[in-house]
Amino acid sequence: MIEQFDLAHDEWLPLRRRHDGALIPAGIEKALTEADAFAELVVELPTQAPALLRQVLLPIVADAVGVPSDRAEWRKRFDAGTFNEAERDRIRAYLAKHGSRFQAFGETPFAQVANLEAASGETKGAGLLVATESTGNNVPLFGARTEAEPPALTPAEAMRWVVHAHCWDTAAIKTGAKDDGKVKAGKTTGNPTGPLGQLGVLVPIGRTLYETLLLNLPIGPESMLGTPQWRRPPAGPSWDPAGDPDGLLGLWTWQSRRIRLIPEPTPQGVRVRRVIVAAGDRMRELPEWEPHTAWKYDKPVAKSKAADRKPRRHVPGKAIWRGLEALLAVHQSDLESGSVETSSLLKQAADLRAIGALPEDYPLRVEAFGITYGNQSAVIEDVYHDLIPLPVAALQTDAELYGVLVEMTSQAEQLSRTINHLSSDLRRAAGLDPIPWDKGQRPGEQLLHLLDPVIRRVLGRVGGLDDERLETVLLAWEQVAYRITREVADTVFAAVPESVFSGRCSGGEGESGANPGLGHVERRLRRSLATILPRDADRRRAA
Repeated sequence: MIEQFDLAHDEWLPLRRRHDGALIPAGIEKALTEADAFAELVVELPTQAPALLRQVLLPIVADAVGVPSDRAEWRKRFDAGTFNEAERDRIRAYLAKHGSRFQAFGETPFAQVANLEAASGETKGAGLLVATESTGNNVPLFGARTEAEPPALTPAEAMRWVVHAHCWDTAAIKTGAKDDGKVKAGKTTGNPTGPLGQLGVLVPIGRTLYETLLLNLPIGPESMLGTPQWRRPPAGPSWDPAGDPDGLLGLWTWQSRRIRLIPEPTPQGVRVRRVIVAAGDRMRELPEWEPHTAWKYDKPVAKSKAADRKPRRHVPGKAIWRGLEALLAVHQSDLESGSVETSSLLKQAADLRAIGALPEDYPLRVEAFGITYGNQSAVIEDVYHDLIPLPVAALQTDAELYGVLVEMTSQAEQLSRTINHLSSDLRRAAGLDPIPWDKGQRPGEQLLHLLDPVIRRVLGRVGGLDDERLETVLLAWEQVAYRITREVADTVFAAVPESVFSGRCSGGEGESGANPGLGHVERRLRRSLATILPRDADRRRAA
């Protein structure tokens, strides 16, 4: 007989303790009732964090304790800094009431289908659940194990990957379940990715796990909640080809796959080496009230016209601060790339800041997650993860800080383009083609890489500063940005042979058939830097 694994009490959620940074594994009850003592979840792959929040922790809090009904209640909970004893009792009672649904194995296993069988009678290696393992067509670049060597997952590991699969699993062909009338030739096709795989996930992060939970609970009536999967009858093998979540808890605990873990006893304890992953529920369309993504419109639209919007996905390899203006768009804003709007949770944080529920210097952070899929979304090509400080005052578009941060990130992009133009001009002068935008590393990208830690330090330190001190910060930023840009520019100049400029005319840019002189190229660069960094230019002229 397989020993049971109780998710409410057995240790499966790795947490970092706030006061000393120690790693503490915990069950759901400990994680929630002592949420103020923990800083964050510690996971094997970054994308597990939003999966655990949405599939487990947030819906339990919302269903057991309730969401804040208005901003005053939210502020009261935030000021408390912890669940009070009555709220802790409600969490304990809730987990006890639904305890049979929070078991890893047994008759009603969590987020699984008991006795699920493949139409072929086969099972697959447990690596099918693990995003970093080689399975089928999904072969990670640095995979350390082949499909013939499936991992032996502990119950804790297996359950973390189960919730991850519901959120992020690849698309395409899935195992056909026995007794599922929709299966053809032992398989199902046309399966979408997990719901989070279609988003650019944004999660507000607080100083403690308790504050993170509160920052991710939308304010509103209880009627918006709906029902989590564990308060519904256990799912059968058949998948739902077109459904919609009945509310926030239905969305968060959406069962996008039918999964069964097959545990086995070993000398080291219970391990999971075989699994079944079949088609699950297919969401007809993403609800407009999805709280964990920013939104984009295909093109700028008049406010009087209705427009379809889509989740704004993250760009692989691009730091989240490079889209800061979109992140701060608490109202629909028109940018060069189209109309954008930030997530409802960040708009909520802006509202809370406006009434003083969130202090102006509160160290809010935003964590971004995404997965890039390839080959018809059947393989994972890249995992996106970034974390930046986001001063809450910047979420007010009429605030000085908003303008400062948007200007700073815009300057970084302009400097990058300037360096790329410099490189292209010098390469043409040397008889070479410019570096293609999609091949190799252009020097502008190197510059952004060097500016990245500077911008992150600024983002983490400007909360609560008055206008005069913000102007001082901008000047300091421009000085550092100028120095780093000049260093990168010097390496670009050094890569071009001096013979390219020798004996050449140093006349105007428009002279046909003549390369500009080195002095002319230098002057043009200086003019560009002075235009992009005006405060530093004024300081230099005054020196």
